[in-house]
Amino acid sequence: MSMQQIIDQMQGLDGALVVVPGPGDGTPELAWGDAFFYYAPDGRMPQHTQPYGTIVTKDYPDDTASDLGPVGRWRVNVHVDRATFIELTGEEPRRLERSRDFAAADVVNPHPVYGALGWVCVVVPGERTMETVLGFLRRAHDAARARVERRAGA
Repeated sequence: MSMQQIIDQMQGLDGALVVVPGPGDGTPELAWGDAFFYYAPDGRMPQHTQPYGTIVTKDYPDDTASDLGPVGRWRVNVHVDRATFIELTGEEPRRLERSRDFAAADVVNPHPVYGALGWVCVVVPGERTMETVLGFLRRAHDAARARVERRAGA
């Protein structure tokens, strides 16, 4: 499955907003070509909410461990709940100690920068991880919707 197929699947979810920055839209050039996933039933990017998932297509200055420079390399990043994080990584988010190959493709890893905050990632998802990645994204979308609904009811 390609990056675009993941984006298409996410756009099909109720209340999903997928932002893919590009030239002329006022976003920083560094973010062009990446994708950011939000729950936003009104279709407007939330001002005080982080995305629940992203796809990055390049290394960022503080995030180079996944080696996204070569053509065809990209990474899906998703915020997961604590129990899921522990199940996937074998470690508590705030107690990551194991050495990992963050550049390995088609492997679920803690996010190299935001793992301590409960984020996992997969470089170039393939046969082993694609359904898992899509499941993470759907659950993260549902959790984001539940947060919005709780806040609206408060």
